[in-house]
Amino acid sequence: MRTRGDAQLRLAPFAAGPVGGIAAAAAALLIAMSGRYGFHRDELYFLLAGRHLAWGYPDQPPLSPLLARLGAELFGATPTGVRILPALLAAASITLTALLARELGAGRGGQVLAAAAAACSGYVLGNGHLLSTATFDLTAWLTLILLMLRLLRTGEARWWPLLGAAVGIALLNKLLVLGLLAALAAGALTAGPRGLLVPRPRTLLGPLTALLTALPFALPVLWWQNAHGWPELTVAQGISAAGGAGGRLLVLPLQVLQLSPLLAPLWLAGLSRLLRRPELRWARPVAVAWVVLCVLVTAGGGKAYYPIPLLYALTAAGCEPYAHWAREHRTKLAGGLLAALLTSALAALPVLPASALAVPMTVDPDIGEEVGWPELARATATGWEAIPAEQRATAVLLTANYGEAGALAQYGPALGLPSPYSGHMGLYAWGPPPATATGPVLLVHPAGYTEAEEHFTGCHAVARVDNGHGTANQEQHAAVVLCAGPDRAWAALWPLLRRY
Repeated sequence: MRTRGDAQLRLAPFAAGPVGGIAAAAAALLIAMSGRYGFHRDELYFLLAGRHLAWGYPDQPPLSPLLARLGAELFGATPTGVRILPALLAAASITLTALLARELGAGRGGQVLAAAAAACSGYVLGNGHLLSTATFDLTAWLTLILLMLRLLRTGEARWWPLLGAAVGIALLNKLLVLGLLAALAAGALTAGPRGLLVPRPRTLLGPLTALLTALPFALPVLWWQNAHGWPELTVAQGISAAGGAGGRLLVLPLQVLQLSPLLAPLWLAGLSRLLRRPELRWARPVAVAWVVLCVLVTAGGGKAYYPIPLLYALTAAGCEPYAHWAREHRTKLAGGLLAALLTSALAALPVLPASALAVPMTVDPDIGEEVGWPELARATATGWEAIPAEQRATAVLLTANYGEAGALAQYGPALGLPSPYSGHMGLYAWGPPPATATGPVLLVHPAGYTEAEEHFTGCHAVARVDNGHGTANQEQHAAVVLCAGPDRAWAALWPLLRRY
């Protein structure tokens, strides 16, 4: 293994000024555009889950709901208030990409290019615009990769506890980080330096220290998952089944699209550099890890964006050679980055009118899920008014999914609506309705999802959702259905309504 004394590994000074300026500009852009549409369905769910804090939920550990609650309390329960923290995390991810470039030998120009490339990429902009589990994952994974590279480069044991802490904190957000660890371990075993993983007392001390550092963060999350039958694995199986064979074939193309096709020369150069340059052999496990994680995601049917943090590391590795090229081709480089920024912004940010989202939704359907939630709440209020006043005290408001429940929890009180119930994801644990709720059931479900009505009697539609923009998202034309009541007691019915 290389050591600190190796002259080839001396790091250039960090370009804090220009990198910080790029990160701050990106954060300012994200905050300025944060309120143009509305909440995303996941954000509404996180806000609702933040009122029911726990060590876990069926689909995730506690960190994202905690961040949603923190953002709402600090900055207000508005889209902008909730999205300030994601914008700051995006700035951190941009800075970390530049630090990765520095770790891999980049000078000032290469570091600035790495920061600019990250700031112009669709994945950073998209995650910085919304609060999602992927938002924190990107920052946490880049931190973990940076610490891993520092450990590989120096061999110093003092990086093991920090590496363990990074893993533990990442586990508070998603168990998915275990896949990254497996990929990095596979990279170290196949591409070296293998000394870190050879089972000898001296080499085992570092990983053991990392494990002990991670445990205080990880144990409550793992305990909760074990106590509840590992529901996150059930959710993962559902994601795999939903993706199908077609989704698995798109793992690489979607990564290229979400990063930006215009940035492909950078990460391709980085991949080649890590695999071929002898002075960077110590960093080769990161390149191998990206390949391994892509294979794991393809085989397991995971989401295409899972390996993207490693793709940012490859991009960082490719920036130093391009920084030398840019000295003579500054206009071409600036034009390419500007084109990447514009296309990424169109795909990931609320640039277009809500009525013109059909094209960006072909790349990222989630952008359409920021439209129509107040309209859903108003349609539901129309249905609630159809219930005779004397029956409303014993009536139940029930939704098919967490986005609908989150929207009604957010906008419903001002419209006179009661707290919603749902069997979807984390909301199942907050039900069932009380046994005294023997009145009508107002059911909200996506258009065509009539299975939601099968356990209720006397159902008829009383309203339909129209988001007013023609945006073909999941809740456009959702049905608001009034039913006479459930076909059995709530305690008996509730397990049948559970959905992942």
